[in-house]
Amino acid sequence: MIMNSSERTELLNLLARESYFERELTLASGRSSNYYIDCKRTLYIPLGAYLAGEAVLELAQAAGVAQLGGMAAGALPVTDAAIAAAYRHGVDLRGFFVRKETKAHGLQQLVEGAFRKGVKTAMIDDTITTGGSTLQALASVREAGGDVTHVITIVERGEGAADAFAKAGLQYRWVFTAEEVRAAAKSLK
Repeated sequence: MIMNSSERTELLNLLARESYFERELTLASGRSSNYYIDCKRTLYIPLGAYLAGEAVLELAQAAGVAQLGGMAAGALPVTDAAIAAAYRHGVDLRGFFVRKETKAHGLQQLVEGAFRKGVKTAMIDDTITTGGSTLQALASVREAGGDVTHVITIVERGEGAADAFAKAGLQYRWVFTAEEVRAAAKSLK
């Protein structure tokens, strides 16, 4: 299954139109930026969820992973979109998410969902800057028994995550770079 170029362009244009903002702000990494890409705005539109799911599923299949997930809340809509795409294509792919802290009730786990120990796993997020949130979630997943080999994101900001993941022994894949989204946003004006 390979996403065709018109679907890829449609997803890029949706991100540029719905998720890209130019203004000064502070990112989750603590860094300042003059732009922001809020992928959730695209992921919560039916077409955006469909296209993002197809794109992430393609990367997950290329990585040979059997499950994917990441830190709540960034990874939740990406995980949901990817496992829905997996169902449409008859692919066996499980999803999970990592809580910031253990619940005081229920099973009291940090890693929730359809997670399985010892299964080849990808960590995911909607947008990654330095990789800090993903590495935090990674520690919890490895502690729970996940065999994490890859990191997948919709948008890679190019601000240090690739080096951080390489040092952690992870392969890193993304659908778009932030520069691609920025260029698409400028072309839509």
